[in-house]
Order: sequence, then structure tokens, then C-alpha cells
Amino acid sequence: MQQEVVLAMLAKEPSHGYQLRARLRDALGPLGEAMNAGHIYVTLTRLEKAGLLAVERSAGGADRPDRKVYTLTPDGQQRVAEWIAEVSWPRPDLAEFHLKLIAAASGGLADPLAIVDAQRRELLRRLRDTQLAAMAEPDGSNAALLLEGIALRLQADLRWLEACEKNWTKRRNGS
Repeated sequence: MQQEVVLAMLAKEPSHGYQLRARLRDALGPLGEAMNAGHIYVTLTRLEKAGLLAVERSAGGADRPDRKVYTLTPDGQQRVAEWIAEVSWPRPDLAEFHLKLIAAASGGLADPLAIVDAQRRELLRRLRDTQLAAMAEPDGSNAALLLEGIALRLQADLRWLEACEKNWTKRRNGS
């Protein structure tokens, strides 16, 4: 999880770790369900050590221990503002699959068409799961929008696989 997302979720108001996790889960829908609670606490600790968060203890009461309340420091607020203002888009990188496909084809290690077909089946499975999750979300929700982005990226990867299949089919046919 990106540290900036955690910081941004704390920009509205200070939170306990469990409240932050619930807010992330609500904002991200099914994508937030898979979040590991331990990872959030590790991220919070790293942000505190980096001076981006301050931690206060709140009285827990007789039946529960004291709880930490996380608050943005001025440096944390600055980091969120810079992150929100950033307009760069992740540059397209070669994914491990792309490199594996070229290496296997170049080295004669495997049939590139079989690799493409296996990857296509996996991407179609992921696309189906993403679309089902999106249909379960209310129209216009943040989670539905995130899931739509994932589906569009999967569809783009499927189109690239089609191009790969055409390329190796032409090579195999000698044209």
C-alpha cells in the first residue's frame, strides 16, 4: 500500500489504526477487503519514524488497553499536498510477463503461443472477477471507479496478447 494513501486518509481527521483500516475498506470496497491489517500498522510505524505522523495515546478504559491515535505532522501534510498535486502517470514498464515471453521465445524454451494462451486465460479470469466485483458495487462509488480502471488495464493487456499472438502466428507461417 502506498504510504501517501494512508497519509491522505489521515488528512481529514486523526484516527486509530482500526478506524483508518475501516475507512480504507469503505473507500476501496472489495479492493480494501484484501488489505492486511498488519501491513497498515507497519506503514503507520514507518510514517511515524519518518516524521510524517505523530502518535498520541487515548485512554482505553477498564476493558481495553490504551489506543494510539495517529495525526499528520506538518511534514505529513506537506507530503499529502505534494502527492495530490503530482500529475505524473506511472511510466509504462515491461512487466515480468513481457520479459518472460520474449526470453522463452528467443531461447526456444517454450512455444510463445502456448505462453500467450495461458496468460490470456489468467487475464480473462481476473477480468471476470473484477467485473463481478464492480457489478456488486453501487453505481458511482469510489470502489466501482477503481474496479473499472483495473478492468480497462486488463482489457489493454488482453489486446497486447492478441498482437503477440498475431506476431508469432505470422512468424510460424513464414509470412
